[in-house]
Amino acid sequence: MKDISSQKSKAIRFREIKEKTIKYALLMCAFTSVLAVIIITMFIFWEGMPLFGSVNPIEFLLNPRWEPSDAVNPSYGILAFIIGSVYVTALALLLGIPIGIACAIFLAEIAKGPVAKVLRRAVEILAGIPSVVYGLFGYQTICIFVRESFGGTGYSVLSAAIVLAIMILPTIINIGEISIRAVPGEYREGSLAVGATHWQTIVRVLLPAARSGIIAGIVLGTGRAIGETMAVLMVAGNSTPIPFLVTDSTRTLTMNIVTDMSYASGLHRVALFTTSIVLFVFIMILNSVIQFLTRKSRMQGA
Repeated sequence: MKDISSQKSKAIRFREIKEKTIKYALLMCAFTSVLAVIIITMFIFWEGMPLFGSVNPIEFLLNPRWEPSDAVNPSYGILAFIIGSVYVTALALLLGIPIGIACAIFLAEIAKGPVAKVLRRAVEILAGIPSVVYGLFGYQTICIFVRESFGGTGYSVLSAAIVLAIMILPTIINIGEISIRAVPGEYREGSLAVGATHWQTIVRVLLPAARSGIIAGIVLGTGRAIGETMAVLMVAGNSTPIPFLVTDSTRTLTMNIVTDMSYASGLHRVALFTTSIVLFVFIMILNSVIQFLTRKSRMQGA
């Protein structure tokens, strides 16, 4: 009996040690992620903040003229790039969100059998395509379509927005479908039981119940759209003036960093790191706003 009791106590101690080891390993992984964010944040602020010793922050943000190589009167204004980033991203979301949510609804509630399997596989493939391939596709097809249909050179805000809309579809579709499927079955059954049609159930019951997850998918898609560089660089035209029309060429914040970093030096190089600070702060504000809206929608749903 003593031997059996001793073996049981050893097994319990071993299990406790194992659980504690796993717990601390997971804690270290989580801490590593937080540490990585802190290091990256400190790095870009350390490299970019010295610019404000020579350039007024208001001028940097609100001046549309970017001429860092001008030996007589250099200018470090990124207003045109901020407007370009917002313009391209907003138009991409305007094109991509309705299509993405519609596809998510179709996959979650309507598509069955081989059709659903093929569509899901297509979405998975779409998510795995490298951004440079999207850029090549846009360069050879979308830019030509925009030029022939709307005028201009074809390398424009609209071309970049169409490419980005295609790129963010997998994120919105996958998370949207999962969120709709996660809605308890009682919601659907109760709605149908009181006489609502399938479409009325989707619009008035399932989508409101899944809105927090759908918003999360839109946030992730927005983050990818804002941070995308290579595909946009190939189709947007890389022009520094402020874009007004959808057919105008533009340069985004990420494009500006990639375009100039290879030859920048001195204050010009510092200004590119400061541009990354603006991009970082912009994404943080966006995430905070979306989290607030998501929390508010959950409280209203409760």
